[in-house]
Amino acid sequence: MQALRVFSVVPKLPPKLEALWDIAYNLWFSWNDELTNIFTTIDHSLWVECEQNPVALLNRLPQRRIEELARDDFFLQRLGDAKRALEHYLARRHSAFKFPSLPDRNMCVAYFSLEYGIAMCLPIYSGGLGVLAGDHLKSASDLNVPLVAVGLLYREGYFRQYMTPDGWQQERYPDQDFEQMPLKPATDPLGNPLRVCVELAGQNLCARVWVAKVGKVSLYLLDTDLPDNSPEFRQVTARLYGGGLEMRLRQEILLGIGGIKALVALGVEPMVIHMNEGHSAFAGLERIRSYMQDHGLSFEAATELTASSSVFTTHTPVPAGNDRFPPDLMQKYFEGYAAKLGLAFKVFMALGREDQRDDGEHFCMTVLALRLSRFSNGVSRLHGRVSRNMWRRVWPQNPVEDVPIGAITNGIHQATWVATDMSILFDRYLGNWREDPDCKRIWDQAESIPDSELWRTHERLRERLVDFVRKRLRKQLIEKGARQKELQIAEEVLDPQALTIGFARRFATYKRANLLLMDKDRLVRLLTDTKRRVQFIFAGKAHPNDNEGKKIIQEIQQLCRREDCRASMVFLEDYDVKIASRMVQGCDVWLNNPRRPLEACGTSGMKAMSNGVLQISTLDGWWDEAYKPDNSLGWAIGRGEEYDDPAYQDFVESQTLFNLLENDILVEFYDRGRGNLPRTWIRKMKSALRELGPVFNSHRMVEDYVEKAYLPSCRNYVSLVKDEFRAAKELADWRMRLMTRWGNLNIGEIRTETHATVFVEEPILVEARVFLDGLTPADVRVEIYHGPVSQNSAFVSRRTTLMTPEKELGDGWHLYRGEVMPPEAGRFGFTVRILPHHPLLLDSHALGLIRWASV
Repeated sequence: MQALRVFSVVPKLPPKLEALWDIAYNLWFSWNDELTNIFTTIDHSLWVECEQNPVALLNRLPQRRIEELARDDFFLQRLGDAKRALEHYLARRHSAFKFPSLPDRNMCVAYFSLEYGIAMCLPIYSGGLGVLAGDHLKSASDLNVPLVAVGLLYREGYFRQYMTPDGWQQERYPDQDFEQMPLKPATDPLGNPLRVCVELAGQNLCARVWVAKVGKVSLYLLDTDLPDNSPEFRQVTARLYGGGLEMRLRQEILLGIGGIKALVALGVEPMVIHMNEGHSAFAGLERIRSYMQDHGLSFEAATELTASSSVFTTHTPVPAGNDRFPPDLMQKYFEGYAAKLGLAFKVFMALGREDQRDDGEHFCMTVLALRLSRFSNGVSRLHGRVSRNMWRRVWPQNPVEDVPIGAITNGIHQATWVATDMSILFDRYLGNWREDPDCKRIWDQAESIPDSELWRTHERLRERLVDFVRKRLRKQLIEKGARQKELQIAEEVLDPQALTIGFARRFATYKRANLLLMDKDRLVRLLTDTKRRVQFIFAGKAHPNDNEGKKIIQEIQQLCRREDCRASMVFLEDYDVKIASRMVQGCDVWLNNPRRPLEACGTSGMKAMSNGVLQISTLDGWWDEAYKPDNSLGWAIGRGEEYDDPAYQDFVESQTLFNLLENDILVEFYDRGRGNLPRTWIRKMKSALRELGPVFNSHRMVEDYVEKAYLPSCRNYVSLVKDEFRAAKELADWRMRLMTRWGNLNIGEIRTETHATVFVEEPILVEARVFLDGLTPADVRVEIYHGPVSQNSAFVSRRTTLMTPEKELGDGWHLYRGEVMPPEAGRFGFTVRILPHHPLLLDSHALGLIRWASV
C-alpha cells in the first residue's frame, strides 16, 4: 500500500487581512460583539454554518471573497480598529490586587477543570460546571489575574442529542477537527511541540498539549489521540464523561498528574493551584511528588507546602457527583506511585477515605482534594452549609459549623451572556458595566432606563427567541423526514406576545423538569387559555446512562406533540450554548425547581436575570440568598422546606408552582397600563438588575477567590519556600510534634466569676487550667465556645472567644482567661476547647485536631 502524506492547506490571506488570524485565534471574540461582527460581516451564512468558529470560517472562505475583502476600505478600517482593540486589551496588565512574588518568578495560579464552556467553537463542556469554568477564565482575563488553565481536549466532545420518533434521547459523537478550531500546538521554551507522558499501570500514556488563548489567559489542553499510544489509550480523551470507571480514573490521572507535568514542561511554575471539582485532585499528589524529588523535601513538608497553596471548589451536593474508585482499581494504578511518595499503599488510600481506618472504603477524589487544600469552598451559601454537613466525617472531631469548607457564590460573565440589544441599552444608561460589573453604583442606574425602552427591548428579544425556536424545530423535523404539514405547524408554534417561560438545564432527576407534569390537566388548561396566553420552552440533555432523566425528556416531548399543547409547549433538541443564550435572553420567566438542597448554585438563572428575565424557583442554590420575601425580584416555590418524602414534596411544590403561575405571574404580566406596559413587571425587572446585577457576576466571584483564597495561599507559598523551604520544613516538624502530643492535652478545672443571676450583656469571666504537655501557648488557640442553647443543651448558634494565657502553673499546666457576654435573655451555655495554631496555618480547623473540655 502506498504511503499517504497529508498536509493542512490553509487560505493565503493578503497582508491587509492577516489581522483576521490574530483575532480568530483569541477567544476574546466570544465576549466582544465588535470582533464577532467582523466575522458575521464576512459571510453571515457561513458563520452560522461553522457554528461561530472564526478559524473554520477563514479556512472555508472562497478566494474570491478574500480578494473582495482586501479591496473593501470600510471593512479594512473596521478590521484595523478590531486589531487595535485586541492589542490594547492584551497590553492592559494593571491589576487592583498586589500579588507577592519571588526573585525568580511572579505569582501564577493554575486552574484545573475537566471541562470548559467558553464558546460554541470549542465544544469541551457538558453543562454548568464547564460554563462556570469558562466564565472564571474570562473574568480572570478582564481583571488581569495571573492565571493559566489546564484541561483535556476531547476528540468527540460531549454527546450531541437527537430523538427517536417516540421521544427517547439518543446520542451521537461527531469527531472534532482540532486544526479547524481556535487552538495551536503548545511548544516548550525551545519552541519544540510539547508532549507529556504519565504512567498508567506500568505503561506510558503520552499526550500532546494544545493552547487556546482566552483573552490574556492561556488554556492548556491535553490530547491523547496519538499514534504512539495504544488504541485503548488513544480513547482517554475521546469523550467527556465517556466510558466506565476505569476510563474516568485514567482521565483524572491525565488531568491532575499530566497537567502538572505539562506546566513544568512549559516552564510554568504556579504558586497556587485551584482544583475546580475533585476530578483534578491528583494534581496535589503530583506537586507533592515533585517537591520531594526535585527539592528533597519529606512527604510531610511537601504536603504542607502543597496544601497551604491549594484551593479546592466542590460543586455538587449529590453523592453520585463525587468520583469514588474501588481499592483494587486504585492499587492497579497507584501502588507504584505511593512508593514514590514513600507511603505504604494502605496509608496512601487513607488520603482519599472519609474513615481512614476503613480498609474497604473506596477512594474518593473529593476527600483527597479536601485533605490537600487549606482553602475549600462550596458555590453558594446554602451549598457551603450542605457541604460542611456532607463531609463532616473527614473532620470527625469538628462541630459541623467548624468543618473547614467555606462558600464563594458563583457568578456569570455578563459581557458574554447579556444580549446585544440589551447591551446597547446598558451602554446608554448604565455606563461602564462591562468592565466594572460588580459596582453597585453602575447597576443603580437601571432605574433611569425608561420603562418603554426596557420593555420594547425585551419584547424584541422574545420575538427573536420565538423565531429561533421555529427555525430550530423546522430543522429538527427536516432531519427526521417530516411531512409538509408538520413543517407548517412548526412555523406557527408559540406566540411572540405571550408570556414565555423557559426551563433549560441538565435533565438530572433532582432538577424535576417534570414538576409541571404532576398535574397535566391543570397544565393543559393553562396552555389552552386564550385570554392569558402562556407558553413553555424546554431544553436539556440527560446523561447517556441516566434512563430516568431520559424518561422525563420523553414524557415532556410526548406532551409537546399533543394537538392541544404543541402550539404552546416546545422541547428543543441538542441543548448547547447557542440555545442557552437565546433562551436566557428572550424568556419572560426562568423556571428552576430543583429538590432542595440538591442544587449547588444554578447559574442559568443569573444569566436570565442579567437580561431582565424574572425568576420562579425553589429556594435552593443562589436563589436562596437572592430571593426577597416581598417578591420584588421574582417568586419562590415554597419557603425553603426540606421533606423526607420526595413524592409528597413534588405534589406540594407542583401545586404551589401552579398557584403562583395562575394567581401572581400571569396576573402581573397581563396587567397593562398606558402604552400597554406591565408597570409592576418592569419594576421587578429593574429591581432585579439593580440589586442582583452587581452581586451575581463572575468578576465579583473571581475577586472573592483572589482575596479569600489566592492571595492568602500565595503569601503562604512565598513564606514556605524561602531559604530553601525552611518554613515548610519547620511547619511539617511542628505538625508532627503537635500530632504526637495532641492526645495528652487536657483542659482541667474551669471556673467562672458571676452572680447567681446573669443579666443580658453582663460579662462572665472564665478561667481554665490547660495542660499543654510541652507545647507552648503559641502552638495553640484556647477558645470559649459559647451561645444560646436549647432545652436539651444543644447549641442553637455559637460564637468563639479567644482566651489568653495568664501564667504558667508548672508541670505543663497553664492558666487561661477569657470573657463572654450573653447577648440575649434565655438559656446560655459555654465550653472550652483547644485548637492548633501556627502563623502559616490558614485555618485552625483544617488539621481536624480539637480538644474539648471533658463533661
